[in-house]
Amino acid sequence: MNIKRRDFVKSSGLCLGAAAIVPHFAGNLFAETTYTAKPGEVNYFGMSKEDIRKLLEIALSKGGEFSELFFEYMVDSSVSMSEGIIKGSSESVRLGVGVRVVKGEQTGYGYTNELTFEKIKATALTAATIAQGNSKATVANMNEYFPKVQTYATENLISDATLKTKIELIREAYDAAMKYDSKIVKVNSSLADSIQYVTIANSEGHIISDVRPMVRLVVSATAENGKVRGSGHGNDGGRVGLDFYKKTAHPRDIGTRAAKEAVELLSAEPAPAGEYTVVLSKHQSGVMIHEAVGHPLEGDANWKKQSIMSEKFGQIVASPLINIYDDATIPSLRGSLNIDDEGTLCEKAMLIEKGKFVGFLNDKLSAKILKQPENGHGRRETYQHMPIPRMNNTNLAPGESTPEEIIKSVKKGFYAQTYQGGMVENTGKFTFSVNLGYLIEDGKLTKPLRNATLIGSNINILKDVDMVANDFGVFLGSCGKAGQTVPVTAGTPTLRIKKMTVGGM
Repeated sequence: MNIKRRDFVKSSGLCLGAAAIVPHFAGNLFAETTYTAKPGEVNYFGMSKEDIRKLLEIALSKGGEFSELFFEYMVDSSVSMSEGIIKGSSESVRLGVGVRVVKGEQTGYGYTNELTFEKIKATALTAATIAQGNSKATVANMNEYFPKVQTYATENLISDATLKTKIELIREAYDAAMKYDSKIVKVNSSLADSIQYVTIANSEGHIISDVRPMVRLVVSATAENGKVRGSGHGNDGGRVGLDFYKKTAHPRDIGTRAAKEAVELLSAEPAPAGEYTVVLSKHQSGVMIHEAVGHPLEGDANWKKQSIMSEKFGQIVASPLINIYDDATIPSLRGSLNIDDEGTLCEKAMLIEKGKFVGFLNDKLSAKILKQPENGHGRRETYQHMPIPRMNNTNLAPGESTPEEIIKSVKKGFYAQTYQGGMVENTGKFTFSVNLGYLIEDGKLTKPLRNATLIGSNINILKDVDMVANDFGVFLGSCGKAGQTVPVTAGTPTLRIKKMTVGGM
C-alpha cells in the first residue's frame, strides 16, 4: 500500500465555524512525495513530532481550549459498464490537513492542501480566531497511540488491483444480470474503491494514524414488458479486499439479485393505501433504523435541542423488545472504523436497551457538553470538514421469533423488502418509499406490490414493534448530514409493527 502522491493543481481554503468557506488557488504543482504508511505505523505527513506540537500551540495561541490537526491522503477510483462496454474509468487524489480549535461550544476550522509548516501555521492562526484573549491551555507531550482493533482487510486490496481485474468483476456482475431473463433491457454495473490514510494529532498529546480501504460493487437492472417497467438494484462491499468478491459476495450473485427484483416488479400491483400491520424484512430495513432512530440519537442534535429525543434520556421510548446499538468495530462493514476522525478509539455504543434510551452517539464536543463518555463517533467527510457526531454501523439486535412465525402471525398486512429512499423531520415524522413489497394474506406472502410509502413517526414505530426475529441483514449506505457524506451500514432483523400507515393507491 505504498501509493505515491500524484501531481495535481493545489488549492486551499479556510473557514470559521460552519459559516463560510473561502477558497483560493495557487499555480504551482505539488512535488512528488509519498504520504503512506502501513497499518500500525504513525504517518507524520512530512512533519516532525516537534513541528506538530508547535502547530498545535499556535492554534491555541488566541485563547482556544483544544486544538487538532487532521491529515488526510486518499486515492479514489471507479470503473463502470453499460450497453455491453466499459463506459468510464476515473481516479482522483485528495491531500490536505484540517486545523480545528475549540473554545466552549464554538469551533474554528481551517484547511489547506499545501503541507508546509508556514502554510499550516497560517491556517492554524485563522482557525484560532474563534477565541479571543491569552491562551491558558497548553499542549501535552506528543505520544503515539495505536488502534486496539483491526476491522479492515489489509491484504489483497482492491486499490492494489489492476484495472483489468476490476473490469472482470463488473463484467461478471453485468453478464449475470443481462442473462437472467429476456425481459432485462438495460444493466449498469460499477465498482468504486478507495484507500485513505489519516493522521490525527491533538493538544491532549495524542497522535494516531489509520489506513482505511473501501469498495462497493453496484448493479442496477431494468426490465420491460410492454409498457410496464421495473428497476432492481444489488450491491455489496465494505472495508474488504479482493477475496470478498471471490469467497463471500460473488459479482454474479449481485447482478442476479438486481435482475430478479426488476423482473418481479413487472408483475407487481400498486400498493393499497390504509393502516396495516407491517413487517419489515431484514434485507434493507436497516435504513429505517438509521434515519428514523439513529439521527435523533446523535449527540449534537440533543445538546442543541433539535431532536425529538433530547428530553427523553433515561426514559422508556420503545417496546421492551427493542435493543439498538452502534458499533464501528464490527469487521469489514462500510461504517467500520478502528478510530474515529478525532482519533478516538471506536467502541460499541448502546443507544436503546430493552426500550430505554440509554446513550448518545458522541464526538468530543458533544460528550463534553452532555457530560457523557466519548465513544468514537466523531466523523468527517474530508480534511475540509470539521468532525460532527455520526452513525457508523447502527443495528437493531435480533430477537427470539423466527421470520416465518412473524409472517404467519399477520392476517392481512404489508411486507417491505427493498427501498428507494426516505425523509425524516426533526419532529421524528418520516416517509419511506418502498421499491418492492408484498401483500400478506392469511400468514403468507402473496402479491408483489410497488409504489408504496411507509408513513409514521419514530416514537410510534419504536413502541409499536411487537415481534422481532432472530435473523439479521444489513443495508449499505452513504449518509448525508450538515453538507457531509460518510459511508455507513445499518442492520435489522425481520420485525413486525402492529399498526402503520401505508401510502399507495
